[in-house]
Amino acid sequence: MVKITKYPERGKKAEGEIIEVLGAPNQAGVDMLSLIKEYELPYTFPDDVVAEAKSYGNKIDKSDIKNRVDLRDDIIFTIDGEDAKDLDDAVSVKKLENGNYKLDVHIADVSFYVKDRSKLDREARIRGTSVYMLGRVIPMLPRELSNGLCSLNAGEDRYTLSVSMEINNEGEVVSSDIYKAVIRVTERMSYTSVQAILDGEDDEVLKRYEKYIDNFKLMEELALILKEKRIKQGYLNLDIPESKIELDVNGKAIDVHKYETSFANEIIEQFMLKANETVAERYFWLEVPFIYRVHEEPDIEKINELNHFLYNLGYKIHANKDNIHPSAFAKVLDEVKGKKEERVVSNLILRTLKVAKYDSENKGHFGIASKYYCHFTSPIRRYPDLFIHRVISEYFDLSEKQKERIAEKAPKYAERSSERERIAQKVEREATSLKKAEFMESKIGEEYEGIVSSVTGFGMFVELENTVEGLVRFDNMNSNEYFIFDEDNKQLVGEHTRKVYKIGDKVNIRVIDANKETRSVSFELIDDNENDDINN
Repeated sequence: MVKITKYPERGKKAEGEIIEVLGAPNQAGVDMLSLIKEYELPYTFPDDVVAEAKSYGNKIDKSDIKNRVDLRDDIIFTIDGEDAKDLDDAVSVKKLENGNYKLDVHIADVSFYVKDRSKLDREARIRGTSVYMLGRVIPMLPRELSNGLCSLNAGEDRYTLSVSMEINNEGEVVSSDIYKAVIRVTERMSYTSVQAILDGEDDEVLKRYEKYIDNFKLMEELALILKEKRIKQGYLNLDIPESKIELDVNGKAIDVHKYETSFANEIIEQFMLKANETVAERYFWLEVPFIYRVHEEPDIEKINELNHFLYNLGYKIHANKDNIHPSAFAKVLDEVKGKKEERVVSNLILRTLKVAKYDSENKGHFGIASKYYCHFTSPIRRYPDLFIHRVISEYFDLSEKQKERIAEKAPKYAERSSERERIAQKVEREATSLKKAEFMESKIGEEYEGIVSSVTGFGMFVELENTVEGLVRFDNMNSNEYFIFDEDNKQLVGEHTRKVYKIGDKVNIRVIDANKETRSVSFELIDDNENDDINN
């Protein structure tokens, strides 16, 4: 870390003073620490904040049980990844006598511990969100809370803010209730174990969870109903694979591949979406200060630009400035399912859409085709969720003056949270790019098949099956041809041969360079004749 003392002028170089030495470039952890410093992330907690978190101990204050619904005898599960440490949501499903389903979503009652204007709250507001940097997490709250009293650990009493929903066979919520509860999670489950139960193929897992098999089958049944309803509404299922980067004990990337998900992941996704919608709709009609998760409809100019490209592939988004509906996008996504251009079309649609953000006004969520939506289900790692929990828990007991203060804060907190989210996402992308480049440093000279993901005025980007993306510059296209960038059709055209490279084409490449410091990977094209065969 260097502080600039003199800026360059009249041919003189800049001068600076070293204020901190992070370590050698290849020293374990220095790459992530460099990112933390670059984006000025607060990666340690002040002593007074940690002390406040520790003051709650490791057992709940039982004096508040009398103010809560006691569900400690209910069968309740957490379902997360194997390496998850902050378990802030738990679920249970029952079949009612009238044929409807009762879905309970229990969320850690973080607001019980993180009081308004407390030291913990001040620090959480500054951070806005937890940041996930592969092997390292910069949490919004100290681990004493996020991995302790606010983590719904199996077999331990925990306070929650819970949503109960009665859902019919069409996936409609016919009644709901939001209340404070005390629960005791029955079992901590992983997505892998739940999927093994649903598949019925792992005898060891089936035997271990034998008495709960019907519970998970019922969850699957309800999740399928909710998913079907969401698809009918026009939910945009952008099937863009996430990267899974494996690190060794020193934090070095040793493998990169697609992050595989199963229907067990979708069960939790569908349940959380429904809980978020239910809470948002309830508090919209109560007209209280709130923070919504909004995703506004895309601009018609961007849709027209997208259609210009889709036309060459035989697709079209049917929309005009007075009628832009997510179902038009969903229809195209369904049409490209399983085809070679699926990933490219999904990415282009994603770039056409606006960015979701937090707002104190409800503007609906285009991507999930929902009129009312908020983030309620992760108060451990997102400040808007914590704010919402506080509104639900305290608002109606406050004075008018206190209510006015909350109404004034909602827009500021929404804007601040959106800003911190953007920074977190950028850091997470940078960390992923860095580790992908580090992994590919050991693959120089190796050959792969990839798909042209974008074209530019200086070459084209190619994405490999393992999700790594690299640049093929014009100089590395191994052709005497001069290529012209056709921006309107997003393709490269050979000046003499009229050879075309367009988004979605399969090509064979060789890795020629990778640099973790610049977070870049470079390819060259190989075997041009074979490429012609593949593309034809």
